[in-house]
Amino acid sequence: MKAKKILRFTADTLMIILGAAVYSLGIHCFISPNDIAPGGVTGIAIILTEYLPIQIGTLLLILNIPLIILGFILLNKQTMFKTLISVAAVTVFTDLAEMFVPVYSADVGNGIMAAIFGGAFMGVGMGFTYRFEGTSGGTDILTKIIRRFMPEFRLGGIQAALDIVVVSLGFLVYRSINVVLYAAVAIFVQTKCIDVLVYGAQECRFILIFSGNSQKIAEKLIQQRRGVTLLRGQGAYSGRELTVIATAVHRSAYSKVKRTALEIDPNAFIVTTTAGEVLGEGFARIV
Repeated sequence: MKAKKILRFTADTLMIILGAAVYSLGIHCFISPNDIAPGGVTGIAIILTEYLPIQIGTLLLILNIPLIILGFILLNKQTMFKTLISVAAVTVFTDLAEMFVPVYSADVGNGIMAAIFGGAFMGVGMGFTYRFEGTSGGTDILTKIIRRFMPEFRLGGIQAALDIVVVSLGFLVYRSINVVLYAAVAIFVQTKCIDVLVYGAQECRFILIFSGNSQKIAEKLIQQRRGVTLLRGQGAYSGRELTVIATAVHRSAYSKVKRTALEIDPNAFIVTTTAGEVLGEGFARIV
C-alpha cells in the first residue's frame, strides 16, 4: 500500500511539473510580451516587470513565498507541498524559456490571438495541476484561506474579485482598454480549458422527475438503457407520497429523456441541473 501511494504521488508530481511547463510557455510566449495581465499573481508579476529588472519566473516565486508559508500553516500540507513543486517548476521553466524560446508579439491593438493562445496554454497547465491535486499557488492559496475563515463567500466570487483588482491595475499601468479586454479573453479561455481537463469535455445533466406515473417513466428509461434511481418523497403541502426519478445523462441525451417523461405524463414536474462531473458506469472512469 505504501509503495502504491509513493508511485501515485510520483506520478502526480510529474504531471504537475508537465502542467507547470505548459503554463510557463503561455506566460512567456503569449501573455507577457503582449502586456496582458490575466489576473492573479501572474498578472501582478507581469505588471511589476515594467518597474523591476527581475525575470517573471523569479518574481512569481518571490510573490508566492509568503502565501505558501501561510498555506502550510492554515491549509492541507500535502496539497501545499504539491503547490510548492508547481510554483518552483513554473519559476524554473519561465526563466529558462526567456533564454531559449521565441515569443509571439502581436501588432499594436491586435492581441486577441495572444490572449486566446496564452489563456489556453495557461488553462491546460493549471488543469493538469488541479487534476492531480495541486494548485498554482498565488491567489489560489489566498482564496482558500479567505474561504476557510469566511465560508459564506463563494470561491468563484472571491477569485473573480481578485482578478478584477489585478486587471484594473493593469489598466492603470498600461493605460489601454485593450489590456483589460485581452485579459478578460485570456481568463475566459483559461477557465474553459481548466474545466475541460478537470471535469471532462462531456458535460452532463442531472434530472429529477416528479410524476404520478413515475414507475412507467422509469421503465421506459430503463428500456433506453438509462441508469435510474427511485427516491421516496412526500409533498409538504398535500402530504401525498410520491416517487421521484433521479437520473444522470449526457447532454446529447437530455432532450430524449425529457420528451419521454412528458409523453407519459404531460404534467410531470422536471428539475434539471448541470453536472460538472459524473463518475461510474456509462460515464467517466473512476481513477
